[in-house]
Amino acid sequence: MKYKTLLSACLVAVTSACAADGNVAPAKASFEQPYNMGKTGIVRYEDVFHPVVAKHGMVSSQNKLATKVGVDILKKGGNAMDASVAVGFALAVTLPRAGNLGGGGFMLYHQGKTEQSYAIDYRETAPTGVTAQHFLTESGEKDRSSPVSWDAAGVPGSVAGFYQGWKQFGSGKLTWQELVEPAIELAEKGFAVNYDLAQILGAKRDVLTKNAATKKVFYKADGSNYAEGEILKQPDLAWSLKQIAKDGPDAFYKGAIAEKIVKDMNKHNGHIDAQDLANYQVKIKQPILGNYRDHQIVAMPPPSSGGVVILEMLNILEQFPLSDWGIGSDSYHVMAEAMKLSFADRGTHLADPDFYNVPIDWFIDKKRAKKLSNKIALDTAIDATKLKGDLLPKESRDTTHFSIVDKDGNAVSNTYTLGYSFGIAKVVEGTGILLNNQIHTFSVRAGIPGAKGFIASTANKLEAGKRPVSSQSPIIVLKDNKPFLVTGSPGGSRIINAVTQMIVNTIDHQMNVTEATNERRIHHQWIPDRLEVEPGFNRDTIKLLRQKGQKVEETATMGSTQSIMVKDGFLFGASDPRRPNALTEGY
Repeated sequence: MKYKTLLSACLVAVTSACAADGNVAPAKASFEQPYNMGKTGIVRYEDVFHPVVAKHGMVSSQNKLATKVGVDILKKGGNAMDASVAVGFALAVTLPRAGNLGGGGFMLYHQGKTEQSYAIDYRETAPTGVTAQHFLTESGEKDRSSPVSWDAAGVPGSVAGFYQGWKQFGSGKLTWQELVEPAIELAEKGFAVNYDLAQILGAKRDVLTKNAATKKVFYKADGSNYAEGEILKQPDLAWSLKQIAKDGPDAFYKGAIAEKIVKDMNKHNGHIDAQDLANYQVKIKQPILGNYRDHQIVAMPPPSSGGVVILEMLNILEQFPLSDWGIGSDSYHVMAEAMKLSFADRGTHLADPDFYNVPIDWFIDKKRAKKLSNKIALDTAIDATKLKGDLLPKESRDTTHFSIVDKDGNAVSNTYTLGYSFGIAKVVEGTGILLNNQIHTFSVRAGIPGAKGFIASTANKLEAGKRPVSSQSPIIVLKDNKPFLVTGSPGGSRIINAVTQMIVNTIDHQMNVTEATNERRIHHQWIPDRLEVEPGFNRDTIKLLRQKGQKVEETATMGSTQSIMVKDGFLFGASDPRRPNALTEGY
């Protein structure tokens, strides 16, 4: 009987048939009927991929050490928010290309007891003194060196964001110092460099060694690279974390760390000054709420572009019987068309709502979505070049995401970034802190006479104090007002489509969280008119998509989702295999 109970908790039947073009007709089995005993009485496992299973709490992140830090906090009695703070700081040490103190991001928090959800916006802001001209050449073209210039650094939000989240939603059982301490230990005592970090430090050597403070942190005293298994210690970062543990965000925005940031800005003609740091504010907002096939979608409001675009796409897809079609050319075709239509809207009206009246209701209106769905023909692709809209600047894929659920039904979905891999590739001297390059993601050509290039989004033009639009898309899906799926991803503009496919795979195609994660992904962002598919995509499906007029191109993998599904009293988690060293773990 115990064996049968365990199977009922761990397994879910997902697929039953696979047609020539890759169509999969999902089985309707539930978690209560997860396996088939067969005529012989032998248990038949029907899932190809199985999730991590836990009962009390779970953390899914891009780094194994950070995940274990989060699980330890949950075991000590901390809630999902407490664990998110500890994971966020730990990633700043162990995943330096994206985890950060010198960047910013977005967090969704669902409170189990009240069944209320909150959006925490700790996105970077444009400092005073920076203008669009700092990113353009004399001929009006975008300066190719600007992404890694001191000009590109925005006022960081991560430290303030984590503190505000803890102060307002933490359990009260663990002190701020206890949550920062694991990161201090990782920075001070060091950790073994994994293969991925060793490789990326080698690949980024040219840009990372141009700044002396950066070179000191990420390369050995003799200038050589760290090899896999060698210990990387970051004493300057440990010092910064100790200041933050002792004085909270004041250390970063007004105290000893702030002084070092301003000193380096003055030295290198950057733009962040003492007033910019002191004035930074986290914004606690109401999330954008929608529904999709009897599930509630909790999404991040602008300046995240992901929330409204995902809801617009889901509203369009809801007009089609994806579950009946299964995974295959028809479903992929309709999804590609929904991507085109939604991304065409994305660049025109998305911006920091403090500076621009973003028409959120227009984006997520179901009646409008139904009209858009009427533009989709099942046998013919839309010519994307004939859709009207503005473009947003290209974003880096080097973001990171983590998801956390605790025993009380509290859930965190958090995505944060430095922008490019390692941000501007410059460490503030004496702090170990890498700075972001997010000011580069404003539409710097917008409104500039003589500026050359694509049609830039005027809504996202650069202004002091403004937050740039982002594709970061943390999502919490609820079922009966309780967490069902907590997910998100890195990947620049591909984040939006990766997250949408996680939702469709779990709801329409009834996949468990691991199979939903491992399914091949597609991406279309309106311009260029190109349907990207991942390596190994079904060849027959590609052929059928091309017959419908889709311009299919096989590209690299897309995203790295870290996801948790809640069902039948259990937590089912999955870390994306597309990037190494991620870990989902629970207890």
